[in-house]
Amino acid sequence: MVYFILFFALLGFVGYVFYKRNAKKAKPFPAHWHPMLLKEVEFYRNLEMKEQLRFQKRIMQFLNEVYIDGVDVEITELDQMLIASSAVIPVFAFEEWHYTTVTGIILYPDNFDEEFQFSTQSQNRRIAGVVGTGRLEGKMILSKKALHHGFKNNNDKRNTAIHEFVHLIDKMDDSIDGIPEILMQNSFTIPWLKLVHDNMEKINKDKSDIRSYGGTKQSEFFAVAAEYFFEEPKLMKRKHPELYKMMSACFRLKI
Repeated sequence: MVYFILFFALLGFVGYVFYKRNAKKAKPFPAHWHPMLLKEVEFYRNLEMKEQLRFQKRIMQFLNEVYIDGVDVEITELDQMLIASSAVIPVFAFEEWHYTTVTGIILYPDNFDEEFQFSTQSQNRRIAGVVGTGRLEGKMILSKKALHHGFKNNNDKRNTAIHEFVHLIDKMDDSIDGIPEILMQNSFTIPWLKLVHDNMEKINKDKSDIRSYGGTKQSEFFAVAAEYFFEEPKLMKRKHPELYKMMSACFRLKI
């Protein structure tokens, strides 16, 4: 039995070394992306130079680990930058992070329905982003229009791509339930749930400026609150100090 254990341990080590030696290296950060990021991504613009360099490295690492495809839409460099930025922003404070629950991003030109149809013939094109399940497990589908809007308007507390990546963070404990165990210490769970349900109640009584979609279920509240936190942190800190404190602790950021 000991020999078998040693054999499999050695096999695992060899496999790890093989992987490390043969892993595809991320491409260098294109210099002309820097002014584009400064213009389009406020989070990046507010970083010090040293942190901007780290951000650049992180987006290239992300783009190396997932593929991005378009359906009836051309994928531009700006699309790639905005998608990668949406992935990096929520986990920027974490030195080492890999999205293990997604392998590909599929970009649609506009919103789509539950059958993933986006033609003008569909009357229910209300979905701007979704984390895939079933046959689409490991995929994220995003509306290009919503992706760009999330970075153009920083005052509406909405960013569809960040919302969906926050769902992926939540999913890393195998359940999208609004309790991101990978970010949250166990001692935070009970006060977090109380905070969630208190805020959801206010949303559903129309006594909150948090987007109404956050009142539908726990998982959506977490993602909607994260959008608010990254889009309007100062406003959240003033209007929802407890929620700001909890989100700041989860994402390890004071912005």
